[in-house]
Amino acid sequence: MQCNRANIWACAAGALMLTLLLTACTTGPDYHRPSLNAPVHYKSETATEAVQPGLGKDWWRLFNDPELDALVEEALDASQNLKAAMARVAQARASARSVKSSFSPVITLDPSETRSRTPATTSNRIQIPFDLSYEIDIWGRVRRSYEAAQAQARVSLYDLEVVRQTLLADLARNYFNLRSLDTQHEILDRNLALYQEQVDLTENQYKAGLIDATNVLQAKVQLESTRVQTADIQRQRADLEHAIAILLGRAPVDFSLDLRPLDATPLAIPAGLPSDLLRQRPDVAEAEQNLVAACAEIGVAKAEFFPTVRLTGAAGFQSADIKSVLDWTNHVWSIGPSVSLPIFKGGQLRANLQKAKARYDELEATYRNNVLKAFSEVEDSLTDLHMRADAAEAQAKAVAAAREYLRLTQFQYRTGVIDYLHVVNAEQTLVSNELSEAQILNLRMASTVLLIKALGGGWDSQPPAPTEGPGSSDTATAGGSK
Repeated sequence: MQCNRANIWACAAGALMLTLLLTACTTGPDYHRPSLNAPVHYKSETATEAVQPGLGKDWWRLFNDPELDALVEEALDASQNLKAAMARVAQARASARSVKSSFSPVITLDPSETRSRTPATTSNRIQIPFDLSYEIDIWGRVRRSYEAAQAQARVSLYDLEVVRQTLLADLARNYFNLRSLDTQHEILDRNLALYQEQVDLTENQYKAGLIDATNVLQAKVQLESTRVQTADIQRQRADLEHAIAILLGRAPVDFSLDLRPLDATPLAIPAGLPSDLLRQRPDVAEAEQNLVAACAEIGVAKAEFFPTVRLTGAAGFQSADIKSVLDWTNHVWSIGPSVSLPIFKGGQLRANLQKAKARYDELEATYRNNVLKAFSEVEDSLTDLHMRADAAEAQAKAVAAAREYLRLTQFQYRTGVIDYLHVVNAEQTLVSNELSEAQILNLRMASTVLLIKALGGGWDSQPPAPTEGPGSSDTATAGGSK
């Protein structure tokens, strides 16, 4: 078909219609979520834990601790890890927009002026062309590339939520651990004062000839050993304070928390159904979107086997005189398709396709493993909570028995029935059990936080928004294979 000035727009419209007809084909597989066998219930759950969890994204407020609330708000505002993850989201979205631009033609303006001389004459050539280039996406290479870019953008978004959950869980665990150390410090500090009084008393009794030197030495050993424990508690607390400062985006020198014993009760967190866990865990959603991107990359690799068809054109003005270059009589134009067909690349295209398929297989295994890991983490947290609740009950009884043991031992010592060593042993037994009780409470709080994190930390993925761009498929389908 010959295109002249009268039907240039008809030619362009015809080329556009040809483009639309040819872009109906898309190579490569459409994504289908791998089939998964989710268990009916958790092995470690009780009847009350089988109900649907009612966690919100602000789950930390369930602990009813204003100081923890304030720390979390500061961390969400200033955490450097969170800011880095947000920047990765912005990068991925910009990359998707960059790939999306391939759906549009590229138009450039390339003005030039050339002066040349031959033996017979000297001439000027002035050109003001607008050049057009557009890939006709016959085999869906551009669409598959955009699908992959969109999936990677969602990967970065889910990764941001993973970073957020990790930040909040680490902050809560460190905070409760620090408060538990405050409880232990209070126990040791209280006993330090008592042990110092006992050292003074035994020294006076020794000077009066009422007891021998071994009683004094036993009292001093107990006092100094407790000081060693106190110093180690202070060291651990300082390290936790430094860790919390970093989570808040602060230098350790600029942050401190006053001593306050842990006063909290582990929450009863329902686990819900294992089948619901897949939409409650951002790391599982992230792994699936990596799989979506890998599936689309298979389509890109397959499209490379087929010809690349481009629509190219140019329009503008050309003249030997700059004064008349914009006259309509000096306009020029051209339009037509170009085809690039891969003939021989030494096996590169086949290798790229095999690599893309192997990448999909790798990420499918990673996705399935992430699902299994999610189930395992919930089971572990439920088991820890149950076993540690039993341990806390037994430990409370042990503390009560140790207090009674100390009371009876002190009475027997005052009446001369036993020596001072029995009193020292009874006091050490009580302190040891009180410290264990504080540590078990901290472990129960940590298990509660880890269960919340294992359940997705109140995050619940929404159905994906309709994918932008022509011909792209979304990820909502389930079952099937690549």
